[in-house]
Amino acid sequence: MPALAIRTSIAAAILALLPLPGVAAAEGTRSGSPEQQRIEDAYTVRLQAAQEKAQDQRIAAQAKALLSDSASPVLGNPKGDVTIVEFFDYTCPYCKAVEPRLQKLLKDDRNVKIVVKEFPILTPESLIAAKVALASQKQGKYLQYHQALMNFKGRLANDVIFDTAKSVGLDVDRVRKDMEAPEITDEIIANFNLARSLRIFQTPAFISGGHMLDSTSANIDFTRVAASVRGK
Repeated sequence: MPALAIRTSIAAAILALLPLPGVAAAEGTRSGSPEQQRIEDAYTVRLQAAQEKAQDQRIAAQAKALLSDSASPVLGNPKGDVTIVEFFDYTCPYCKAVEPRLQKLLKDDRNVKIVVKEFPILTPESLIAAKVALASQKQGKYLQYHQALMNFKGRLANDVIFDTAKSVGLDVDRVRKDMEAPEITDEIIANFNLARSLRIFQTPAFISGGHMLDSTSANIDFTRVAASVRGK
């Protein structure tokens, strides 16, 4: 059920338990009447505003972890005036579907910074791929590896993970060693804890301008997001 429908149902259930002024005498306040609908709509708007405010406060409290974690890879311009934070999983089809639009954004707008948060929640291979990706930073090839995996179509098996590493010029033996470094495990755990603190339980999830981008990923206009952030 969509979130708005859930909130509306909750509002209706709460209001059904509350006595309304003149409900016994006034025909216009019966359930389903325009007046009742107006009250339910107003409640839903207030509830949504309160939820968005609480989410913005959680994001503000985690600004340093979101924007300044040196272990998190950065795509695009590290000094860009617009920052988009993405929580993603290499086996997530929605993450893969949105990737070409992110790549186009970085190509078209040279002043955008994307902070990528490895968030391997879907499969065991997700975790292996995330660890290899983070290890690839030590060889200066995170971008190449990240985009190669995001563009890969099909099941992400272990051999694909390491064959892709080789195909982008990574020293696979070194990667296998580096991916087991404690700091890589620490980064993934930190991302899990950060996501939980922000009530992020699925991928992809995007944050920009201090707000969660709550549209479905297929409907996010990243160019408009960047313009909105600059327009503040």
